[in-house]
Amino acid sequence: MSAIDLHARASKDYAAKLAETTALLVKAAADYAPGEITQASSLGAEDVVISHILNSHQLDIGIFVLETGALHKETLALLEQFKATSRAPVTVYTPVNASVVQFVARDGKDAMYKSIELRKACCGIRKMEPLGRALDGKKAWITGLRREQSGARADVPLVDTLEPRTKLNPLANWTLGDVWHYIAENGVAYNPLHDAFFPSIGCEPCTRAISLGEDFRSGRWWWEANLEGGAAKECGLHVKTEKATA
Repeated sequence: MSAIDLHARASKDYAAKLAETTALLVKAAADYAPGEITQASSLGAEDVVISHILNSHQLDIGIFVLETGALHKETLALLEQFKATSRAPVTVYTPVNASVVQFVARDGKDAMYKSIELRKACCGIRKMEPLGRALDGKKAWITGLRREQSGARADVPLVDTLEPRTKLNPLANWTLGDVWHYIAENGVAYNPLHDAFFPSIGCEPCTRAISLGEDFRSGRWWWEANLEGGAAKECGLHVKTEKATA
């Protein structure tokens, strides 16, 4: 059974949600110059929906992808297809090779399994540092965060101004069924790992399929349940850091 067969169920107010999302993105394209705003895409289901809306409405908002050097082959294949077909420019950011080489030489290629600190260090090199370059000079960015994804994301707003730069979460109100309904209705290309019960797809060593009834994020860093009582299922990209107050 495909992810579409399993999940594509539009909520009763889907049309209103789609209109809200589209209006938000159209306004963002008008409010910011092309170089001031960007979409962060992991090529997951939510992100391909947003990119499709950007392209369908010919909005001048660029898209970036973090190619960590540890992605699944399916993700890399989708990335090449996406780069070839996207109207919006797609920029790929990779980690500093010397940093990766030094980390692996010092701590091993499986260092992420040894401790939460080493896993976060790996995320820092492969994701956080490239993210910093991707967002350098940007006033706003767009993500695929949804409130339904996890408890840590339950309060995600459509527009978050508490960050150093504005973060737009145009699918914040969408259900998983809404996401897959849009993909099915519009024939959007998606990662085939979703058909193999990977709802959340990151680096290959840190992502597994989930079983029926498991939490959406349980396939990410699953081994950490045995490390110091576990940790929040985030790599740091979406950990909130409120603006300093006077």
